[in-house]
Amino acid sequence: MTRPPFKVGDRLPELCLTSIRNQPIVIPDAEVSFVHLQFRRYAGCPICNLHLRSFAKRVADLERAGIREVVVFHSSVAAMLPYQGDLPFDAVADPEKRLYRQFGVESSPKALLNPAVWPAILKGIVSVKPTRVREGGGTGLPADFLIGPDGTIIAMKYGQHANDHWSVDDVLMVAKASGSFTF
Repeated sequence: MTRPPFKVGDRLPELCLTSIRNQPIVIPDAEVSFVHLQFRRYAGCPICNLHLRSFAKRVADLERAGIREVVVFHSSVAAMLPYQGDLPFDAVADPEKRLYRQFGVESSPKALLNPAVWPAILKGIVSVKPTRVREGGGTGLPADFLIGPDGTIIAMKYGQHANDHWSVDDVLMVAKASGSFTF
């Protein structure tokens, strides 16, 4: 892995994005305590969709903690709408991987080889009808960033394999540990 372009404590430049529902997204967001910016793989990825459903089920917990979810895929809007169109938070299409490059989110041929990935693949295939089309490739790695209202990176994680990402509990714990709010 190359050196990440950001480190904890850095301030991000303002990002003006558009959701797959054509809604504006500005990061940082002064209206919330945190933005959890997730980088996922392709739209029909069974691991990613299983993971995001766990966030959708607990969106009220995240919102109570002042956390806004924003998820990025390296797929087109058309590919994402059937999979992410019903999520109760924002999803962003980045088929050119501009944000992936800006944040240093990479791919690896080993993304699916770690045994920790295999149960999530099987469970995801049963839960979500995956696609055979893997826009942007099937070897992407996940990444998570917790961003404060002033754009400061509070915490970040670059996944080492396709199922190496923060859970809802991880996000809540990292946010709580930052001391910016109390539950």
